[in-house]
Amino acid sequence: MNPQKKFHLVFSLIMAAIMVCLMTCVITAVNTGFAPGFLGRWAWAFVVAYVFAAPTIFFLAPVARRMKAALLGQPNTPAQPR
Repeated sequence: MNPQKKFHLVFSLIMAAIMVCLMTCVITAVNTGFAPGFLGRWAWAFVVAYVFAAPTIFFLAPVARRMKAALLGQPNTPAQPR
């Protein structure tokens, strides 16, 4: 796997974990409060959401990058790994 594809895959997995963690925590707390069993409900919501979020970010990040470039009149260049 070339470095750019590896970077994109790892970025997608990390970004999905961060976003899903935050969003499932907030939504679980809003819907059920911090009642007993909160951590179990949050963990289940995390697992279910992560299964959908990681592939979505992987496939839609390039689309978002092209949209950003078009909106800002910039060249469509992918993020470079450091």
